[in-house]
Amino acid sequence: MKLGLMLGYSGAHYKLPLDLVLEAERLGYDSVWTAEAYGSDAVTPVAWVLANTTRIKAGTAIMQLAGRTPATTAMTAMTLDHLSGGRFVLGVGPSGPQVVEGWHGELYGKPLTRQREYISIIRQLLAREKPVVHQGEHYHIPNTGPGATGLGKPLKSILHGNAGLPIYTGAVTENGVQLAAEVADGTFLVWMNPERPDIFAGALDKGFAKAGGGKSRKDFDLAPFVRIAMGDDIAACRRVIKDFLALYIGGMGARGKNFYNDYATRLGYADAAVKVQDLYLAGRKDEAIAAVPDQLVDECSLVGPESHIREQLKIWKRAAAAGNLGTMIVTATDAAALRVVAEEML
Repeated sequence: MKLGLMLGYSGAHYKLPLDLVLEAERLGYDSVWTAEAYGSDAVTPVAWVLANTTRIKAGTAIMQLAGRTPATTAMTAMTLDHLSGGRFVLGVGPSGPQVVEGWHGELYGKPLTRQREYISIIRQLLAREKPVVHQGEHYHIPNTGPGATGLGKPLKSILHGNAGLPIYTGAVTENGVQLAAEVADGTFLVWMNPERPDIFAGALDKGFAKAGGGKSRKDFDLAPFVRIAMGDDIAACRRVIKDFLALYIGGMGARGKNFYNDYATRLGYADAAVKVQDLYLAGRKDEAIAAVPDQLVDECSLVGPESHIREQLKIWKRAAAAGNLGTMIVTATDAAALRVVAEEML
């Protein structure tokens, strides 16, 4: 198994923790990941990381489909791959309707159809086997639709891309995981219970079968985000994780259209998911945070004293040994937590 470090996206101000990145590289972490929502972008920090490191990979988790054309994403990926000596990993995903329509001003449409087309176009551009032609539901290359000049023609990238450049997706639904298993090299899970591989087992197997060619879990990186809050006060540490879970389960989407709320339900927390969402959408955020179960926090994250975290990591190590975990992407704010994970997992 491999370890990654998640840097995330910014709040009101952005400062990249380069010391933490360099410590992760020294400890043997395989990758560093950045994100974007509706503030800082994911690409600029990746370039910064790659320019200041020599071995560790850096990737986007994720670049939003609505924010860039497939060609722009492919150009970015090829450029960073060349400049870094092959250390860039591309992660893309549809995001949610609030961001797609409220921030980018794009129609949400059929996100998985769009993602399938998007990745297909990128792979064609990277391979350079022939000038790219794609006529799909979301993308038309060349564009010959209403208002087009008629002068567009199929093109092949000037820059030679790496046809084997890894492409990951962000997924939280069964259909999203199935598509990832079919068309991508790995997928990110926003959180994961390492003792519940059954949650997405069927979706993975369906995706691999559709991909053909004998594709299986050994060819695919299941890469969950695992948040760490290490400290003597386990209740205070759990509160850090609950802040995040309450935001996603309660407020990251509309009522009836919240993928994270649905995911919590599939993990066995249906009643809690309803309660957290009701409280969060009513503006009672502190109560929503308090309503997040301790057990959910302990199952999907690493919390409390170092000794407790080391015990928790034994569960994650068993999941990796069973083939149910590829890259464990941790979110940490101090080097001590990174070292504990590295000592137990590498």
